[in-house]
Amino acid sequence: MSLKAEIEKYVPYNEQEEVDKEMMLYYINLFDDVLTRDNRTCHFSASNWVVNKDKTKVLMVYHNIYDSWCWTGGHADGDEDLKHVAIKELTEETGLKNFKLLDNNITSLEILPVQSHIKRGKFVPTHLHLNCTYLIEADENEDLHIKEDENKGVKWINIEDIEKMISEPHMIPIYNKLNERIRGGKNK
Repeated sequence: MSLKAEIEKYVPYNEQEEVDKEMMLYYINLFDDVLTRDNRTCHFSASNWVVNKDKTKVLMVYHNIYDSWCWTGGHADGDEDLKHVAIKELTEETGLKNFKLLDNNITSLEILPVQSHIKRGKFVPTHLHLNCTYLIEADENEDLHIKEDENKGVKWINIEDIEKMISEPHMIPIYNKLNERIRGGKNK
């Protein structure tokens, strides 16, 4: 199934997702390069919400550019299979080898602002990440590693402590939405 078809069939959880779904489909129809960073206005990314078996902790990385604890994920870089992108990024950023998708479908949609920054010595302008998130369960006792060119830390964080750990206020509603969903929250 194409990414466009996956997004079209996605049932939004709340008003934010309704609007973001509409905008993602708009950008897919407007641009032919939304799967690559060649599109400096907006491009697709994939993230993971990785929970332990009891769903009391989330695996997060301390991101070098965002200077905050955050979920794992990365750019599509031409790959339309965002589930594949999400899993690849999870293993690269944390070293996890044993995990399972709790749903083969997209768990969450969000359009995220990215401030201008320097990456690998080059200026990256402010842009939007058209993000699809996947829900994954992993063993909190598995060995983890840091991907030094992207993060300074990898650890399990108690769900109740997430807001205290992150320095990106715009991510709090996204993380809270994901935690509601894993606790069985209802749409809208």
